[in-house]
Amino acid sequence: MNKTLLAAAGLATVAALTLTACGSGDDSGKPVADVSAENGARKVATVLDQPFKKPDLVLTDTHGKKFDLRERTKDKPTLVYFGYTHCPDVCPLTMSNIAVAKKSLPKAEQGKLQVVFVTTDPDRDTPAVLGKWLNAQDRDFTGLTGDFATIQRAARALGISIEPTQKDKNGKLVSMHGTQVVAFSPKTNAGYVLYGEDATVDDYTKDLPKLIKGAKP
Repeated sequence: MNKTLLAAAGLATVAALTLTACGSGDDSGKPVADVSAENGARKVATVLDQPFKKPDLVLTDTHGKKFDLRERTKDKPTLVYFGYTHCPDVCPLTMSNIAVAKKSLPKAEQGKLQVVFVTTDPDRDTPAVLGKWLNAQDRDFTGLTGDFATIQRAARALGISIEPTQKDKNGKLVSMHGTQVVAFSPKTNAGYVLYGEDATVDDYTKDLPKLIKGAKP
């Protein structure tokens, strides 16, 4: 797969400033900076020179129970995404792509992969709403909701910006959020690869076997 290697400072610029209003129809979700890109390469996987530390995040899962991200995903290959269930485009497509790619894995490896969807719209995304939405994608995906400020801090720790849900010019409630999927290594528990919203089923299908082993895609 085509890869982009970024220094931490460059990554922070790209990730923190990449915001998408799902369904807004604008191009604000595109990277605002290019750093050390391969010539002519389609940038899908970003392998980090300095991986992110997994956030100390404790929220509520779809069963209404406490979920400690570090504890529950320790030493497991984990994909984390921040989005919301009312998103009409990027969020469901991202989860669907991962779900389809996961099914291509051997059963044993499917059981190892942890996929965590953290809502950016906790007022509307209750545990029940999250559960119903994620079950349509993959019943083993984990959905988390809770205090917005707590969620925002965790996202920022990964260089991902999210903003409180607000009305757009048409009066529709939208959530502005970065669209990166962060892959955490089962070897180091660090977030060492980022995927943008352009990542396809084929991209994830190709990379998941490597991510499950903690290898670089």
